[in-house]
Amino acid sequence: MPELVTATDTLVLTAVLAYLLGSIPFGVLVTRAMGLGDLRRIGSGNIGATNVLRTGNKGAALATLLLDGGKGALAVVLARAFLGAEDAAQLAGLAAFLGHLYPVWLGFKGGKGVATFLGLMLALDWRVGLACCATWAVAVAVTRISSVGALVAAALSPLWLFAFDHGRMLLLTMILTVLIYIRHAANLARLKAGTEPKIGQKKPQG
Repeated sequence: MPELVTATDTLVLTAVLAYLLGSIPFGVLVTRAMGLGDLRRIGSGNIGATNVLRTGNKGAALATLLLDGGKGALAVVLARAFLGAEDAAQLAGLAAFLGHLYPVWLGFKGGKGVATFLGLMLALDWRVGLACCATWAVAVAVTRISSVGALVAAALSPLWLFAFDHGRMLLLTMILTVLIYIRHAANLARLKAGTEPKIGQKKPQG
């Protein structure tokens, strides 16, 4: 983990602001703005880009993907720009991620965090972020299953830290990985049962 150099009250304020940024439910806002209905009542009810794609609108799904990833990256970039410290940057990334998973505006029922994870990793270290994005893309291309891409990318992210000599992000990355696996518990159960749908197929409710 990075050296703690930022004042505690500043870190608390950073975490709160980053959480609020991360909690913006872009999937819900985009689908509503485009007249696609309430995303929470579509498909799995998840607010992420994968569920937005089930509306049949690829543009809306892409916009959600970029916005969800962008808010994670923006939290890191702003923390670095204003505070110039790695501890604040990493905390901002974690807080934004938690905001997406547990947004106060939606009763703490949010998304699974994949796009936000990739966005904040890109902002923290673009090399590690690109490696995680490539891992996700290859896993999805091979399996045609979105959740597999997320799980494999998260699981291999610590490997990329060591490959690029960025061990200071290890604790954060491990926390993010555990949270992604927790949020994908239902997907893991379906993968084990062989019932997890591939991209383009309808997803079971729940």
